[in-house]
Amino acid sequence: MKVTKPAVAAALSIALGSAAFAQDKPSLAFVVNAASDFWKLAEAGVMAAQKELPDHDLQFRYPAQGTAALQNALMDDLVAAGIDAIMISSVDPKTSIDAFNRIAAQVPLFTTDSDAPDSNRIAYLGSSNTLAGVQAGEIAVKALPDGGTCMGFVGFLGADNAVERIAGFRQAVEGHGIDLIDVRGDDVDFARARSNVDDVLVANPEVDCMVGFYSYNPPKIYEALQAAGKLGEITVIAFDEDPITLGAVRQGSFAGTVVQDPYQWGYQGMKLMASYLEGDTSGVPEDGLIIVPTKVIDQSNVDAFEAELKARIGG
Repeated sequence: MKVTKPAVAAALSIALGSAAFAQDKPSLAFVVNAASDFWKLAEAGVMAAQKELPDHDLQFRYPAQGTAALQNALMDDLVAAGIDAIMISSVDPKTSIDAFNRIAAQVPLFTTDSDAPDSNRIAYLGSSNTLAGVQAGEIAVKALPDGGTCMGFVGFLGADNAVERIAGFRQAVEGHGIDLIDVRGDDVDFARARSNVDDVLVANPEVDCMVGFYSYNPPKIYEALQAAGKLGEITVIAFDEDPITLGAVRQGSFAGTVVQDPYQWGYQGMKLMASYLEGDTSGVPEDGLIIVPTKVIDQSNVDAFEAELKARIGG
């Protein structure tokens, strides 16, 4: 996955509404956890919602870096500038409860992608990361009928989406002779994500399975395996729909990938917040969880899935 450059991120923010919010329009913000191409689909969803919400000012915002401190500072800035509601993918919900509650006391706060269930957020709209992890484990079980030794790679080890995906994977492979011996974190540092894979190839020759739990991890696994001449020798289970990942699935280098639907997070999230501001709370379930299903992509359906993606983001 490629980093979205700050200038591009700024341009996206301007395209979806300036920081100086229009005084006569309710302003809604979708705040992501780091600058990466994964969020392009969510941006497309927000833009689709903007067409249906002409009387609202929709914002799509990246923190300067993928840290909880800068993410929380960005929310403070949005509130100070007059934002009316926020949906956020939390970098580190466990250390951000006080910050989230401070924001939630001022404007309606929703979460997506990585939940903060212990905060005063109104609802979570996104994947069931546990079920997504189970789906990834099922790919592994199918691809490794004789068992295997797996190493995982992820961005934020403490984020709920990572913890839940890992737990779901372990649940699915239990009793099948597949052992996830460790998971290496990289804090969304792409160079470190690649070096983590390189290090495992040297230090853990017993590993015959790798799991990329964040969208940019599978492409870094692909790069490292290709450079080491081991592409196709090690079973890879991926998450999300980076073009490199989909290409590897198509050519059979990856066993499969579990995809989410960030387009719907952006689209449904904006519509949900707009309705909530108008006093319609019917879209908020009693348990506060709005689950957008994930699905497995393999060689049998990768072409159809990629065509759908291109249609959503205009090619």
